Amino acid sequence: MHTEANIQAVEAHVCGFFTGHLAESVSRPPRAGRPQAPPDLRLLTIAPGPRIDSWTYITAGCWNAAPNDHGHGVEFVLSAPVCDESFAELLTMVASYHLAHRLDLHHALPIGRPWVPGSACDHLLISLPYLHGPDLEHCPLPGGHARLLWTLPVTAAEVTFRREHGHEALEQRFDQAAIIPTDPARPSVA
Repeated sequence: MHTEANIQAVEAHVCGFFTGHLAESVSRPPRAGRPQAPPDLRLLTIAPGPRIDSWTYITAGCWNAAPNDHGHGVEFVLSAPVCDESFAELLTMVASYHLAHRLDLHHALPIGRPWVPGSACDHLLISLPYLHGPDLEHCPLPGGHARLLWTLPVTAAEVTFRREHGHEALEQRFDQAAIIPTDPARPSVA
């Protein structure tokens, strides 16, 4: 499956997109107490810079663990207000969940706790990477194509609203409220 070549392609794509930002890639090997993640998982941590003023965490290796039949797969992006190991752990959890459940656009998953202490957001919604745009989203790989999708922290009420009214209706509410997705104290739109 071209594991190392694909991971390097994701890293090169991300670093090219975030030119001018400090970037670090760290392996996330399995360890006791952590759910089973893709075996070659790496996480990129991107510091604030000219493109975006928040911290960005991105998986590299989810594509290799669960590509679809046509050589296409997904990686995950999380934007955060600060640099903290808890965000790397959160994306590792997403990668583990993806390994078992094959996450894709518009899926939602519970975190089991607030994404940041005191936040009402305790779920993640898999969405298009609106903070970054299609230039980050689409990543060609030697063995296919990776789509980098956003893991947007949301509230349980917002997940329920999406189930009842649809994803587009929830996104309209986000737009109308002009949410700041990296604000842990943002109020629910539902």
